[in-house]
Amino acid sequence: MDSKAPSCDLYVSAMLLSAAGDALGYRNQLWEYCKSGPQIHGELEELGGLPKIGVSLPDWPVSDDTVLHLATGESLATGKMNVDLYHQLASRYVAAMTDMEGRKPGPTSILGTSQLIPLHPDGYKIPFNPSATGCGAAMRAMCIGLRFPRPSELSLLVSVSVESGKMTHNHPTGYLGSLASALFTSLSVQRVPLEQWGVRLLETLPLALDYVRSTEADVGPHLEAWDYFRESWERYLTERGLLQGSGPVVFPSLYGAAERDLEYGRWSLDGWPGRSGHDAPMIAYDALLGAGSSWEELCRRSMFHGGDSDSTGVIAGCCWGAIHGLSGVPKGNYSALEYRERLEAVARSLHELAWGGH
Repeated sequence: MDSKAPSCDLYVSAMLLSAAGDALGYRNQLWEYCKSGPQIHGELEELGGLPKIGVSLPDWPVSDDTVLHLATGESLATGKMNVDLYHQLASRYVAAMTDMEGRKPGPTSILGTSQLIPLHPDGYKIPFNPSATGCGAAMRAMCIGLRFPRPSELSLLVSVSVESGKMTHNHPTGYLGSLASALFTSLSVQRVPLEQWGVRLLETLPLALDYVRSTEADVGPHLEAWDYFRESWERYLTERGLLQGSGPVVFPSLYGAAERDLEYGRWSLDGWPGRSGHDAPMIAYDALLGAGSSWEELCRRSMFHGGDSDSTGVIAGCCWGAIHGLSGVPKGNYSALEYRERLEAVARSLHELAWGGH
């Protein structure tokens, strides 16, 4: 059964709060590269707390995450599908790399886009990369879930999220992060209870594997690297008591900023929480589970931690906005965002494409 159409305002909220989460977690490079959540929380208090922060240039730019998320959204907004869409995505990802001054794009995104040859046959495909485990695909894929939000569109969501992810992060740990972000946003739109999201992701992984098997000329390296993502999520869901898809969620008894830094670090691939394709959506999901309807608590958990805090914030902000809208969010956190007009235009276009006939 397909979902009831959400309001366009929720789509706008999702895009705006994704960018807000990015800019807040980034803090113009200061917080993305800070290893201490408690230090970030202390600096936040010195700034007067979250309600006092006006997210705008020059102090609060968006990072590469939002620039590339916009590239995904604006590609989807053309209405193109299949190979035409993939060429559109490749073209816009390449173009987006000219807007990276001061935004700190990841090395894998830089390498991947340099290998793309937009509009050439198969020019949106790059070689398998055994090192492409980062979160660069995950942090730009949320709007795919806005474009394909219905259960009946799951196969489309899988193919587009995997193909878009592979354009820079052609490794399962990388492009399955793209799938996770897109899926979680679609589940936000569908109003699926949060406690079910992790199991829904595990249930979707076989569809992604079938897709990769059917489209890759040399599937061997993908199969060899496949299990890490799934096993990481199975461990996490087991610890949270959610492996059966029902709550209540089990958090550690002490789970403040310092404890979260340790916990998030334990999930990471290389000791930098949120940097990888599996743990950026994982930290975002953990934050959503713990924050409820509180934007401030979401920010504390997903944007103000030691590690890749803009990438976890951009994912969590999008999902939270799709569920809760702008209610309870300080206006200064989003009203003067860099690229606000583009974000709102993408949101309206995606809503029209996804729900215009409903």
